[in-house]
Amino acid sequence: MKIRPVACFGLVVAVLAAGVPLLFAHHGSAAYDMTKEVVLKQAMVTKVLWANPHTLLMLDVKDDQGNAQHWAGETGSLNSLYLAGWTRNSVAPGDMITVYIYRAKASAKVGIVTKVVLADGSALYGPFGRQQVDGQFVAPSKK
Repeated sequence: MKIRPVACFGLVVAVLAAGVPLLFAHHGSAAYDMTKEVVLKQAMVTKVLWANPHTLLMLDVKDDQGNAQHWAGETGSLNSLYLAGWTRNSVAPGDMITVYIYRAKASAKVGIVTKVVLADGSALYGPFGRQQVDGQFVAPSKK
């Protein structure tokens, strides 16, 4: 009879141990076309959702006929954005910005933001963004 509780305990430990990598995996970029960056010019920020695990930028971009297309751009966590130079005042509803984004493969108007160019010409970088320093691409950093 003592083997049964030990076997059950061992089974529970094995199942939990098998699931641990999934807890740390989160998700990757498989849902996005990371080979082609889309540029959304004159994108109006409609909403900024400052939250973990990802901050979201909600945008309206006019198509060729002048109709508003609604986009959602996923950025990094609050901490990663702060380390890259973002603040809660960096982007606000009503701002006109240019957004560089890797679009979702499923043709939805969503994607991963790599770079945001503000009206004053300054740039902010997202989790997959790059900036050049002395001609070399480096990971985003706070200046």
